Amino acid sequence: MSPAPVVLNGAELSVPDVESVARGERYAVLDGGARRRVSEARAVIERLVADSEVVYGVTTGFGALASTYVPPERARELQERLLLSHAAGVGDALPTQVVRAMLLLRANTLALGHSGCRPELIDRLLELLRLRIHPVVPAQGSVGASGDLAPLAHLALPVIGHGKVEVEGQVMPARAALLTAGLEPLVLEPKEGLALLNGTQMMGAIGALMLAGADRLARTASVAAAISVEALRGTEVAFSAALQSTRPHPGQVRTAAELRWLLRDSTIQTAHHGDDHRVQDPYSLRCVPQVHGAARDAFDQLRRVLDIELNSATDNPLVFPEGGEVPEDALATGRGLVISGGNFHGEPVALALDYAKLALAELGAISERRVALLLDPRLNDGLPAFLGASSGLDSGLMILQYTAAALASESKTLAHPASADSIPTSANQEDHVSMGSIAARNAMTVLEHSERIVAIELICATQGLDLRLDLEPGTAAGAGVTEARSRVRAVVERLERDREPGPDLEAAYRLVHEGELADLALAPSTAQAAWLGPDPR
Repeated sequence: MSPAPVVLNGAELSVPDVESVARGERYAVLDGGARRRVSEARAVIERLVADSEVVYGVTTGFGALASTYVPPERARELQERLLLSHAAGVGDALPTQVVRAMLLLRANTLALGHSGCRPELIDRLLELLRLRIHPVVPAQGSVGASGDLAPLAHLALPVIGHGKVEVEGQVMPARAALLTAGLEPLVLEPKEGLALLNGTQMMGAIGALMLAGADRLARTASVAAAISVEALRGTEVAFSAALQSTRPHPGQVRTAAELRWLLRDSTIQTAHHGDDHRVQDPYSLRCVPQVHGAARDAFDQLRRVLDIELNSATDNPLVFPEGGEVPEDALATGRGLVISGGNFHGEPVALALDYAKLALAELGAISERRVALLLDPRLNDGLPAFLGASSGLDSGLMILQYTAAALASESKTLAHPASADSIPTSANQEDHVSMGSIAARNAMTVLEHSERIVAIELICATQGLDLRLDLEPGTAAGAGVTEARSRVRAVVERLERDREPGPDLEAAYRLVHEGELADLALAPSTAQAAWLGPDPR
C-alpha cells in the first residue's frame, strides 16, 4: 500500500513530511481550502493590476529599483525577466533530495494564500515533484535575504521552460523534459515570478533534512558512547537518574536515560562495583549526557524554528484579501490589500542553524576524544595499543583517529557562525542579510563529518569491546550494547590483522547515516520505561 500523500495547506508541514517527500517516498497535493485561499489572493492582484495600482514587484521594479514604475501591460514580461536575471547561482548543484525539499517548501508557502499566484503555479511545482523532474540548482549565490533569491530562481526556471533539470540521473534542458512529460511551459502572470523567488526555502530545506539526520546521529552517538564505556570499563554511575534530576536539561536527561537503557544487564559494569574504585572517568565518558544532551537541546531549538518557518509566508509583498490594516493611501501597498515587509529575511533560521551546526561539531569532537582513549594503551585499561592484534607489526586502528581528528578540526572551522557576517546588496537597499544558506550548507557538511567520526568510534569501540570480552571471559556487555555490537559486526569484521580500512569506514558510515542503530537507544515498551525515567519532551 502506497503511503498517503502530504496534503499542503500551508500550516501543517513537518520535518518528517519534508524528508519523506525529499526521499521520493511520498508525493504532495494541494488542499482544497488552500486552493480557495490562493484563488482569492490572486483575484486581489488581478484587480490591482487592472486599476493600474502601484504594487511593489507587480507594477514596479525590484530591490533598489522599487521606485521605477512598470506599466500593467508589461507586468507579465517583468516576471519572466525577474527569473531569468536572478538565476545567477554558481558552484556544484544541490543534491536531488534538497531540490525536492525546496519544491515542496515553495509549494507550501504559496499554499498559505498570501503570495498572489494562481493555484496552477502550485500544481506545476507539485507536478515536477511527482514526475521527478528536478531543477538543477547551483549551491552558491544566496545571502539569505531577500530570501534565497538565486537558488530559488534556478528552482523556478523550469516552470517557464528555461534552465536545466535532472531526470533519472540525466541532466537536460528543462523545455525538453517538460515536453517529454506532456507539459507546456507556463506563462507567468503578474506577481508570480516574485512569488516563486522570495523566501527561505533553500535554507529551510537543507535545515529540515539536516535536522532529520541530526536526530538519528544523536541517538546513534548514544549507542557509540555506550559501547565505548563498556570497552573502557567506564562506570555507569554518572548516568544515574538521581544525578540528572539535579540538572534537568531535557537533552541531558534523555541522553542519560538512553545510556542506562543500552547498558542494562551489563556484567562488565557490575564487575567493578566492589573493590574496583573507579568513580570518575575522563570527561568524554563521564560527561556524555551533558555534552550530547546540550547538542540535542540545540537541535530541538532548530526544530521549533523550522516548525514555524516551514509553514510561513516568506514572500514579499504579501496579499491580504480582507485588508491588512494598513492605510489605503500608504506607499506601494495596493490600498492596504498588499503589504511590503521582510518575512524573507533568513535571520531566525540562520541563527538556529548556526547553533545546531556548533552542536553537531561538538558531537563529533567528543566522539573523537573517545576514539583517542580507546586507542591509547596508557588510557584504555589494558587493551592493546591501537587495538591491533600484533602491536608493532600491526598498526591496528591508529590512523582512524587521524581521520577523526582531521574531520573534527575541519568542523571547528565550519562552525564559525555564518550569521555573524553581513554584506550589503542591491545598492545598499538590502543592507543587512542573514547568510542563512551558508549556515545551512555548512551545517550539512558538519553533520556528515560528525557522522563519519561516530562511525569511526563504532569501529574502534566494537573492536575494543571484543578485546575486553577476550580479557574478561564470563562477562557480558549490556543488552543494548550487545545488539549494537552484533549489527556492527554484520558489516565490519573484527580486525585480526591490518587491512585497508576504507570499506569498513564506508560500511560503518552507512549504519550511522541511515540510523540503523538509532532505535537501540529507545525503550521498546512502557514496561521498560523505568530504565528511561520521564520523557522530557
